[in-house]
Amino acid sequence: MRKLKPKYTKPRHPWEKMRIIEEKNLKKEYWYKNKKEMWKMRSILKNFREQARTLIGSQEHQAEKQKKQLLEKLNNLGILTKKDAGLDDVLGLSIKDIMERRLQTLVYRKKLSNTIKESRQKILHGKVFIGDKKTTAPSKLVSVDEEKQIKGVE
Repeated sequence: MRKLKPKYTKPRHPWEKMRIIEEKNLKKEYWYKNKKEMWKMRSILKNFREQARTLIGSQEHQAEKQKKQLLEKLNNLGILTKKDAGLDDVLGLSIKDIMERRLQTLVYRKKLSNTIKESRQKILHGKVFIGDKKTTAPSKLVSVDEEKQIKGVE
């Protein structure tokens, strides 16, 4: 049986005061279960930034296609909101931009729950649907099309 690779990287130094304070504030605001969830979102952001950095330098035809695909993906996810956004905007993204697109945050922002903690609980208990599908992953990144289909069941 093959061992799966982790989808995140841990911080290099475990006791950086500024990072710990930032993670604490993010936990209060977005209420993730443990730091692994936040580290996953950080690695997603890091991957988007790395792609943008490599694409900025190249002028090939394939690079133009990849630029277009990356910007289209970020627009579909709702992470980039401007229509004329470029790769510089991708480099300017923060962890909060990614956290705002999580299902847990969107359920709270759509007033389907009173608190962000309650929204997590509703998702885990199977009370939230995207379209006709029950979704039990609070950290799922929701696209703009799926956002319109989010509904809760009491």
